[in-house]
Amino acid sequence: MNIWRIGVLPGIAAIGLTIIARMLGSLQSLELAAYDTFMRLRPDEPMDERILIVGINEEDIRRIKQYPIPDGEIAKLLRTLQSYQPAAIGLDIYRDIRVPPGHDELASAFLDMKNVIGIEKVLPDRSGFTVNPPLNLPSEQVGFVDAPIDADEKQRRTLLGTSDLKDKWRLSLSLKLADIYLKKHGINWKEENKSEGYLMKFNSTKIPQFRPNDGGYISEDNGGYQSLINFRSNIKPFRIVSLTDINNKKVDASWIQDKIVLIGLTTPSFKDYTFSDTIKTKNISLVYGVEIHAHVTSQLISYVLNKRPFIKTWADIWEYLWIISWGIIVIVLGRKMRSPLMLIFSITGIIIFFIIISHSLLTLSWWTPFIPSLLILALNGFSIIIAAIDRHEENWRLRIQIQKLVINKTFDIIHNGPLQTIARMIKQVEENKEISNAQNFLSELHQLNQDLRGVYKLVKQENFIESNTFYINQEQEIDLKKPLHEALNEVYVDVFDRDFPCFKTIKINVVNFQPLNEENLSAELKHSICRFLEEALCNVGKYAQNTTRLEINCDYKKGKNIIIVKDNGLGVNKINNSSYQGFGTQQAVTLAKQLRGKFERFANSPKGTTCQLSWSTHKRWL
Repeated sequence: MNIWRIGVLPGIAAIGLTIIARMLGSLQSLELAAYDTFMRLRPDEPMDERILIVGINEEDIRRIKQYPIPDGEIAKLLRTLQSYQPAAIGLDIYRDIRVPPGHDELASAFLDMKNVIGIEKVLPDRSGFTVNPPLNLPSEQVGFVDAPIDADEKQRRTLLGTSDLKDKWRLSLSLKLADIYLKKHGINWKEENKSEGYLMKFNSTKIPQFRPNDGGYISEDNGGYQSLINFRSNIKPFRIVSLTDINNKKVDASWIQDKIVLIGLTTPSFKDYTFSDTIKTKNISLVYGVEIHAHVTSQLISYVLNKRPFIKTWADIWEYLWIISWGIIVIVLGRKMRSPLMLIFSITGIIIFFIIISHSLLTLSWWTPFIPSLLILALNGFSIIIAAIDRHEENWRLRIQIQKLVINKTFDIIHNGPLQTIARMIKQVEENKEISNAQNFLSELHQLNQDLRGVYKLVKQENFIESNTFYINQEQEIDLKKPLHEALNEVYVDVFDRDFPCFKTIKINVVNFQPLNEENLSAELKHSICRFLEEALCNVGKYAQNTTRLEINCDYKKGKNIIIVKDNGLGVNKINNSSYQGFGTQQAVTLAKQLRGKFERFANSPKGTTCQLSWSTHKRWL
C-alpha cells in the first residue's frame, strides 16, 4: 500500500478541510464553547474590593411592595451611599419615566451628585426598542448599557463606545465609571481619531479593540468600540449587598468609601440578566446585568492600574500557522514511529499536552485556536494510526511469507540433501552390499553433517530475525547496531572465504562499501538486507561459472540506497531459464516490498549477471 497515500495525503487534506471549515465559521460555536470552559477552569483571582454591587433582590421588592422601584427609594439609596463618600455610583436601573412617589427627591439627588452615572439604551433591539436617559440627569452623567450578544445568546464582549441613531458618539456605563475612578488617580480618559482607526486611551494606555476575526470569531460584527471581556475568575468576584442592607446601615463603610458602587437588579423575576458560560457562577449561565458591568469596570481599572491584561489574540496568519503546525507534528511523528501502540500513546500524549498548553495560554490571557487544532490532531492522529496498523499488518503478512519460504527451503534442503543421502546409505545396508569405498562413504557422512548444520543455521537466523544480531555462521555473528555498510562488508568477507567453486576463478574484486541512509530501518530490515547480500554472493559462488570479475557496490546517492552484486560468469539466467523463483529470489522480492523499493536481476552483456536492490529514503512516510 502506498504510505504517502494513506499517511501524508489524508493529513494534508484534513488540515486543508479544517482550515476551510474555520474560515466559513463552521467551527465558531464549538470554539466559543471551548473558550467558555477554559475561562471557567482558570485559577481563582482575588476579589476586586474596589467595586461594590448593591443588588436589589426579591426580598427588597417584597418589602417595598412596588415594582419598578419608586423614585423615592432610589433617592434614599443614593443619599445613603453618598454619605459614605464613594468614588462613583452607577445606577443600572432605567429612569426614563417618573415612578412615583418621590420623583422630586430623585431629581434633587441627581442635581446634587456629580459622581452618579445613569443609563440609557441607544441601539434598537429587534423590536426597535430604545430607552431614553434618566430625567433630570445631565448627559455627561449618562452611559449606555447596550451589549453585543453572540449567536448562542451568550455575552463575551463589551461595547465601550458607539454612535446612536442620530450619529452622536456615546460612551458606556462601565467606561464612565472607570473614568471617574481613574481621574482620582491622576489618569485621564481620551479619544483619538488616527489614520489606523479610532482609539480609546487612559493617558497612554490604549484600550484594545475587538476585530472581526479575533480568537474563535469569524467575520463577527465589530461595530462601535468593542473589547473582549476578561471576566474576573472567582465564584465571588465582588461584594454584593442588598438595598435593605444599605438602608439599615449593615455595610462596612470601607466597602464604599472611595470605591465604585453599582446599583442593579439581582432577581430573576425581572429580566435584567444575560447568559454567560464564561463566568464562574453558582447559577449556571445566568449573570445579572449589573454583574457584567462590574466585570467590565473592574477590567478597565485593573488594566490601567494593575496591568491585568485584556484577552489577547494573534494575527490571522499566526493562528493558521499554529493550526497547521499541530497537524504537521502528527505527520512527522508518524514518519518517525512504526509501532501502532507507541503511536497511540504518543498521539494521546500530544493531545493532552496541547490541551494543557491551550489552557495555560488562556490563563495568561492569550486566546489561541483550540477546536481547529484539536480536530486536526484527532483526524491526523487517527489517519496515522490506521496507516501504521495497516503497515504493521502488511509487514506481518510479509513476515509470514518469509516464514513459509524458510519452511519450503528447509524442506528442500532436508529432502534433497540429508534425506536422500540417508536413503542411499540405508539401501546399501539393506542390500548387504559391501561398502567398496570407505572414503566415499565417509565423505557422504561429512556432507550429511554439513547439510544438517546448514538447516540449523537457516532456522537459527530466522529465529533471531528481530534481534540486533545477524548470524553469518555458527562461529561468527554480526552486530547490526553498527553502520549497515560495515555489517555488509563483514558479510562479504565471510561469504567470499567459503569454499564455493566459482570463487576460485575470480581474479578481480571491485568492492565499494559506502555509508547508507539507515533512516527508518528496523533490525528486521537490516537482517534481511544482510541476508540479501549473502544470498546474492552465494549464487555467484555456486552458479557463476568461469567468472573472473566480481563487483560489489553499496552506496547512497540522490536520495536512494543501492546494493549491486555483478559478475561476468555464465550466470544463473543461462543455467536455469525457467520462471521458477528460488528461495533467495523470493526473499529479495519480499524485502523490496518491505522497503518500498525495487529488486532486479538481469543479464549483463556479453555475459554475467547483475543482482540489484534499491530503495528511496524520501518515500518512507507513515
